Amino acid sequence: MDLGASRWLWLAVTVVILDQWTKSLIMDRFDEFDSVTLLPVLDFMRIHNTGAAFSFLSDASGWQRWMFTGLGIGASTVICVWLIKLPSRGQALLAVSLAFIMGGALGNVIDRILWGHVVDFIRVHYQEWFFPVFNVADSAITLGAVLLILDTLLNRES
Repeated sequence: MDLGASRWLWLAVTVVILDQWTKSLIMDRFDEFDSVTLLPVLDFMRIHNTGAAFSFLSDASGWQRWMFTGLGIGASTVICVWLIKLPSRGQALLAVSLAFIMGGALGNVIDRILWGHVVDFIRVHYQEWFFPVFNVADSAITLGAVLLILDTLLNRES
């Protein structure tokens, strides 16, 4: 593994650390469903999500915990190998996007293994409209996906 790849793996590790640290702060200070308003459009509200994005499959009987854990580990493994094999130059946007996705996936995998659910706490809303509650890992996955699409659009001809 060259030094270029390790830089991107460290970015993924940084995402995991930031995600777990913020969740730890929330778990220490909030019970489930407790909330505090930070801005008129932003609250911290502790939620336990046993499903995936937007609580998909959260009402299933428990099997989804291990399915989403396996998917997260599998995706992270593929991304890790991809990052290691990337050329050290000319692929920075792709590498950053993959590192964000991998870090976010692993952050949520850790929650599923330790707690049986993902801790979500960022709630964005406007008047009577509420976006589903999410966390730093979800934000990293979303940002990584947007950057991956951008990289694809910018490199269409290659």
